[in-house]
Amino acid sequence: MELQGILLKAIAGFYYVEAGDSIYECKARGKFRKEHLSPTVGDRLLIEVFDDGKGVVNSILPRKNLLIRPPVANIDRLFIVSSHNTPAPSTLIIDRLTAIAIENEIEPIIIFNKVDLGHMSEWQKLYSSAGFKTIVTSGLSGEGCNEILPLLKGKISAFTGNSGVGKSSIINQLLPHLNLKTGEISEKLGRGRHTTRHVELFPAFGGYVADTPGFSSLDIEKTMPLKKENLAFLFPDFEKYLGCCKFTSCTHTGEKGCAVFEAVSQGKIIPSRYDSYKSIYNEIKDIKEWEKK
Repeated sequence: MELQGILLKAIAGFYYVEAGDSIYECKARGKFRKEHLSPTVGDRLLIEVFDDGKGVVNSILPRKNLLIRPPVANIDRLFIVSSHNTPAPSTLIIDRLTAIAIENEIEPIIIFNKVDLGHMSEWQKLYSSAGFKTIVTSGLSGEGCNEILPLLKGKISAFTGNSGVGKSSIINQLLPHLNLKTGEISEKLGRGRHTTRHVELFPAFGGYVADTPGFSSLDIEKTMPLKKENLAFLFPDFEKYLGCCKFTSCTHTGEKGCAVFEAVSQGKIIPSRYDSYKSIYNEIKDIKEWEKK
């Protein structure tokens, strides 16, 4: 019997696929190994189920998108979590993640967590003015978490951010029955232990929520490269100024007659956003296509 389902979890070569009202433990056919393909959490799959209740993955249906780290497919919304401190927010990491999300047709939503440790209103103001949906929360007390709930309905959502920012604590507030493990913060390293060992989708509010391992900015640079030709279009606060520069070849990194640079000078674009753009652009400008693979 062939069924269509969604991959909730993948561990040690076993794939746990929700199809209808059941979850089936499946193995992948040998053709996937030969074709260097691997089902990814969030994938829509066609599986064949046998009399003993076990199954085999026959095929992966076309993907809407695929993130490498965190490894999740078909994401609708990416909740980018930063915390008040240990670790403190990084504009470069946030800006890189919002760009990656937009490039992959994912809606980025920025969460500033641990408001119980101090005010996050300036951070919220900064990114709200840049056009992003922002939420201030406390994974400890649950403050602000109710604003997240309606955004989860009917969507596949992932929570991501550096270790220690409180992703699992927020998800525990939203889905307390999961009781996800949370880690203590290492004062020496200023970051949390990787308490989440694998990506898993949890059914929630007519959609699914993924809990994902933390990562470093270096992981992002290596696994999700951006193209310099597209980069300016991944900064929505630049949009109204694109096409208004003196030269069509403008890279928006400080050239004479650059409308984006002029908007920064006039306070219409936040300087930290522009700094992130230039930093990312300078990282990727000389990368050849074959180096991105």
